[in-house]
Amino acid sequence: MSTQVRTERVGHEIQHAVGDLLSRGMLRDPRIGYITITGVKVSPDLRVAKIFYSMMGTEEELARTQAGLDAAKGFVRREVTRAVQLRVSPEVFFVYDESVARGDRIDRLLRDVKAKEGW
Repeated sequence: MSTQVRTERVGHEIQHAVGDLLSRGMLRDPRIGYITITGVKVSPDLRVAKIFYSMMGTEEELARTQAGLDAAKGFVRREVTRAVQLRVSPEVFFVYDESVARGDRIDRLLRDVKAKEGW
């Protein structure tokens, strides 16, 4: 099995495990708002996992959510290692995925142009 296929498979398993933690309400930090896990990138040696998430809200809500996720990194790391059964516990980083917000903004701009131009 190639390394790239393995890292993608492990990334999907980590994404499922973190999504399961969120859906079961195991991250009880009140700073963490409603988030969606959009993807996970794992390093080739499986020692680092970047978990991408998106959310709708203000910059202040985003900063609070990021702080809550950073505080929960140790717990998430332990639970992911247990759920995915990896030999090496990957270091977890949460990264805000701007693509959803950017796509929403483009959609709103296109709707505004459409309304103004009368299409």
